[in-house]
Amino acid sequence: MIDLEVAHVSKRYWLRQPRRGVWSRIRPSYQEFWALRDVTFTVHRGEAIGVIGPNGAGKSTLLKILSEITAPTGGEIRLYGRLSALIEVGSGFHPELTGRENVFLSGSILGMRRAEIRARLADIIAFADIGDFIDAPVKWFSSGMYVRLGFAIAAHLDPQILLIDEALAVGDAEFQQKCYERIGSLRAAGTTIVFISHDLCSVERLCERALMMQHGRVAADGPAAEVVATYRQLVTAPGAAL
Repeated sequence: MIDLEVAHVSKRYWLRQPRRGVWSRIRPSYQEFWALRDVTFTVHRGEAIGVIGPNGAGKSTLLKILSEITAPTGGEIRLYGRLSALIEVGSGFHPELTGRENVFLSGSILGMRRAEIRARLADIIAFADIGDFIDAPVKWFSSGMYVRLGFAIAAHLDPQILLIDEALAVGDAEFQQKCYERIGSLRAAGTTIVFISHDLCSVERLCERALMMQHGRVAADGPAAEVVATYRQLVTAPGAAL
């Protein structure tokens, strides 16, 4: 059964070009930039897929489109299940609300009832392990506290599809281990996982399949160990230009 379909997705941005003189203000010049070009793949239910590639390859743009932060210029995304995303540290948090209040806010955005969120609240607070700061405004949080609470929310509100973007890199070693264990339990329960990371060892550890992005396109799609090996060869090749 398929949980996620990406069909011929492209994303174009217009980049302002520098011009001299008064015309730069009256009639600015723009150049198109394609962050994604004709990206197509499917993810089956319960599958864990890693997305790797160099900076600027289109990885984060893809995840932002999947999480509906931005819209594609062309193509179509189909999701078959409740999606929870940890795209950026603290993304979706309201800075004036407390950590506890942001748990309820995030759950409501996912379409959960207050009683459902309350039933998971103790597990979320215990996993985040930020002490009394759970009742402080999140604008006071350190980056580590943000990611702890953000991951705890994303991974405990019964997502059917979980998107993770470099979240594990922010926490300490103990917290990273907790994240790995939680992702493992979600995989065992049938959660579909899309994981973007520069940490190739984590991709091999958490995912059975990987996509390698280059210049906004899918350059390789297959078993995680094989795709990671291909990427390592490209990175270490003499004169490599990714």
